Amino acid sequence: MAFIIGLAQSGYPEDGDVVAQARGYAERAVAAGCQLLVFPENFMWPRKLSAEELFALAEPVDGPFVRAICAVMHEFGLWSVFTMNEVNPAGGPPFNVAIVVDGEGQVRGTYRKCHLYDALGVRESDRLSAGDALFAPIETPFCTLGMAICYDLRFPEQARAAALAGCELFVYPAAWHVGRSKIEQWETLLRARAIENEMFVAGADRSGRGFVGCSLAADPMGRILAEGAPGTHEDGKDALVVCEIDLERMETTRENMPILEHRRPALY
Repeated sequence: MAFIIGLAQSGYPEDGDVVAQARGYAERAVAAGCQLLVFPENFMWPRKLSAEELFALAEPVDGPFVRAICAVMHEFGLWSVFTMNEVNPAGGPPFNVAIVVDGEGQVRGTYRKCHLYDALGVRESDRLSAGDALFAPIETPFCTLGMAICYDLRFPEQARAAALAGCELFVYPAAWHVGRSKIEQWETLLRARAIENEMFVAGADRSGRGFVGCSLAADPMGRILAEGAPGTHEDGKDALVVCEIDLERMETTRENMPILEHRRPALY
């Protein structure tokens, strides 16, 4: 079975209207034949936010922002993965949450980012609370879908757990910052997660100053099927990276090299 995904390599909207930005991408995705549209991390943000603004912007998962994006996806009949800031019921910093919505505009799953980026002088844990559960892959009309968020990419156990649970396409919404070797790391880690689990892996990154862009999809052999330009590149702004996913490639790869069957977890 083959289907088409779109990776929205988006920056912050100039007018701050994120819902209008989502509608624009949805229209382009439908025109390109996409069944799934993936937005980057920090998608709910109208611009870069302080910790105080981030706290104030947070909403429940059934709040106005999610309902508005669900309405857009219902309008276009698209499945989508997007991120939002969920208010913390305990009163602490909000959660960074990825949402899966179906073509009827119904929320089909949520995931709170587990691994927070406390590195290279950044302390995400000062601004956000960490989730404590992995996302269980869900069935869609086109594949079994799994997801994590940005820094989670550096933790291979998360993708492996999804593969063992039947995941066929694993997506990472991200706001992957620029820095020494960061583009190479982004591309290499996405391809590695695909190779070691023999499944399709895609990452949708932000564009614009400070982000690597290079949204891409890799097949179970680690081959890059489609890739956007670097985020700071003129052509990398407001890009929709479109890619066909052919699940027969995964079946063939696993038949030829059944690494999941060869695992010896009692030794690890």
